[in-house]
Amino acid sequence: MEQRVRVHKVRFGGGELRVVRPDPAPGRLALRDDGHWLSMYADRDGAERLTALWSLAARSARSLVHLPIRANRAPDGAAGEGEPVALDLVLVHHSLQFPTASWKQVRSRLGAGSPHTASTPDRDFPEASAIDHDRRYHPTYRDHLGFDIAAHTLFVVGSATAFREHGTALRGLVDEAPSHRHRHPGAGHFCVEFSSGPWTRPRTRRHVPGALHIEYCEDWPV
Repeated sequence: MEQRVRVHKVRFGGGELRVVRPDPAPGRLALRDDGHWLSMYADRDGAERLTALWSLAARSARSLVHLPIRANRAPDGAAGEGEPVALDLVLVHHSLQFPTASWKQVRSRLGAGSPHTASTPDRDFPEASAIDHDRRYHPTYRDHLGFDIAAHTLFVVGSATAFREHGTALRGLVDEAPSHRHRHPGAGHFCVEFSSGPWTRPRTRRHVPGALHIEYCEDWPV
């Protein structure tokens, strides 16, 4: 899939940091910190673009993939408990060791960036049957996702393997979610859920919610 993006280069820490943003940003993709968990909502176009950018993140070990979606309105009826906090999303390789506390400073220096076209294969993730989920619980396994929040932005951090294997579940929002109601009349919504670390826990050590719930929303008025 081809994505129009803007590439921003910022001087940082004695070197250069590369930030990639979709151009334009997805309009029907929203992310909220609901206090107990992280909630994301996507229609078909939003799901397709999120999946393509997730694939780009898996292939871009030296870049931050930034989705500036904080201003997007969540679909009607999607409000969480209390007062959910709207968030942007950044996908980043753990090998980059980016200090999330520096994100506000980096974001303020991005500028207009340069237009590019990024191409990712339509099938860039392994088949579900090829993933050995049991090995994720082995003490030496390191290909987990991690969550952090800084400057109203959720950082999803992981290796290429972590992004690709979780991308298989994410791909279901594109392949399966649109026909879910037809195949399963009366069933609830279609969603995927990712956790931070090797097991589900309420909070990470930085007190960020430990679960990211991504819900497919077919009816999302303009």
